[in-house]
Amino acid sequence: MTLATLRDDALTSTTDGFRLHLSLPWIRSLPLWSVRDLGVTLDGSPVDGLTCALGDRSIPLSALATEQGWWFVQDRLTLEAPAPLAPGSHVVGVSFSLAVPYLQAGPDAPLTLPFRVERALELDVAPDQRSIRPAGAKTTDRPVSPQPRLDPDWTLAASAFNWTPDVIRADRPATDITVGIIADGVADVVELEPGQLWPSFPATTDAEADVLRERLAAAGGRASIVGASLDDWASPTQRRSETGRLDFLLPQLHAARRVGAEGVRLPAGQAGPALLDRLLPHLHELGLTLYEEVQGQQTPSSRQHAAVYETVAALGDARIRLLVDISMLMPALPVSYLEQLLAGGIPSDLVTRLRDDWRDPATHDAVVALLRSDGVPPGVHTLYMNLLVRFGRSDAADLRGILPLVGAVHLKFWDLDDTDDRVSRPIRELARALAPTGFSGTLCSEWGGHEWLDDDPAQMTSAHLALARSALAQGAASVLA
Repeated sequence: MTLATLRDDALTSTTDGFRLHLSLPWIRSLPLWSVRDLGVTLDGSPVDGLTCALGDRSIPLSALATEQGWWFVQDRLTLEAPAPLAPGSHVVGVSFSLAVPYLQAGPDAPLTLPFRVERALELDVAPDQRSIRPAGAKTTDRPVSPQPRLDPDWTLAASAFNWTPDVIRADRPATDITVGIIADGVADVVELEPGQLWPSFPATTDAEADVLRERLAAAGGRASIVGASLDDWASPTQRRSETGRLDFLLPQLHAARRVGAEGVRLPAGQAGPALLDRLLPHLHELGLTLYEEVQGQQTPSSRQHAAVYETVAALGDARIRLLVDISMLMPALPVSYLEQLLAGGIPSDLVTRLRDDWRDPATHDAVVALLRSDGVPPGVHTLYMNLLVRFGRSDAADLRGILPLVGAVHLKFWDLDDTDDRVSRPIRELARALAPTGFSGTLCSEWGGHEWLDDDPAQMTSAHLALARSALAQGAASVLA
C-alpha cells in the first residue's frame, strides 16, 4: 500500500529559499535510514543543495542513511533549499526508495521499494483548515436495533488499522483517532497499531501507554491486541542478531501490557522457534499472549507454511497461539478490487476469470503467468500481488485441525458487497467450526479495502461489525440446531 507523499501544502517559502514537506508513503513509522536516494526536481530541473531538517539540526540528504531516528507516520520530513521561489504554481517531483526493515527481499537485504511522484503545488498554501469532528461526536443518531447474542467468550473488536488513511492525513493525532473509535460508538474493544500510534515507536514510553489506556477507559472501552513489529534489519546491510531481535520486541511487549492489551501480534513465522522460546518467559511474566497471524494462502496444507503450525503445536504453551485471518477463506474476490484491476490495465479476460473462477487452480496459474511475462502494469503491480499473498482460496473445514490452537480471529473484509454471501459466508462457516472448540477470544473487524476505496472508515467498520455479529450468531447457532 502506498499513500500520498506530497500534500497540497507541501511547498512553503523561507527568507532565503523554500521548504518541501514530505509525507511518509507507508502504513507505519520507519527508521530514517530507510530513506535512500532522495532527489527533488522543480519545474523540470534538479534541485541542488538540499538539506534535511531534523529538530534543530540540518543534515545533507546522504546523511539520512546513518541516522538512528525514526520517521513517525504522522510527521513530515522537511527538506530545505537555498533557492528562492517565485509565487504561484510549481511542478515538484520527488523520487526516493524506502527500505522496509520488517520485509525481506532476499538473504542479504530488506525489501526496498522505489517511489516517484510529481504534481503541481502552489507556494505557501495554507494548511487544510476543514472542520474536524471532535472525538466523541456521534457519527449518526440512528436508532439502535437489537443485536444477535454471541457466546460470552467471543468479543467483537475493531482494528485501528481501518483508519490508516485518516492517520496518514494527520488532521488529528493518531491517539485521538483511536480513542474516537470507542467514543463514536463504533466498538468498545480496539486492536492497536503502535507503528501508526506513537511518535516514540518502537520504544513507547510508559507515559504514552498509560495515557492512552486511561483515555480508552474513560471513553468506555479498552485495547485488545497490539500489532507488534519485528524489524529484522537494523540498517540496509545489517541484520539483527537473535538478541537484537529480542531487544527490539521487548519494549513493545511492555507497552502492550501498560496500555491494557492482552496480547501482541506478529506475522506468522517471522519470529521463528528460537526467538519464540526466548520470548516465552517474558510473555508469562507480563501476562501476554503472542499471536502468530496466518492469512491469505498460509494454509495448514501449504508445505511452505506448515512449520508455523508445527512450531505453535510443539511449544504447547497457551501464551503462543494462532490468529486466523479469514482472508484465507475467500469464496470470491471483492467486486471493487476487480474494478481496480480492470481500470489499471489487467486484461479483461483474466479479470473475468478472477471473477468467475477464483478458486480454480488454473486461475492461479494464469495470475502467475501474467506476472512472469511482465504483463502487469506498474501502476497496479502492488495491488496485483494481493492475488498471490493476501487472498486465499480455502474453506473453514481446511482449518479444523488447527482450530484448538487459535486464540483470535481477524474478520478481514475489503468492501461490503455481500453478493452470494461472499463477505458473510466465511464468517458464518468459521463460527460454525469454532463453536465446538471452546474458542475464547477476539474477532476483530479489519478493513483492507482502504487501499483502493475512499470510504468513511467509521461507517464501513460499523456496517461490517453488524454484518459480522449476525453471521457469527447464525454460524454458532447452526451447530446446536
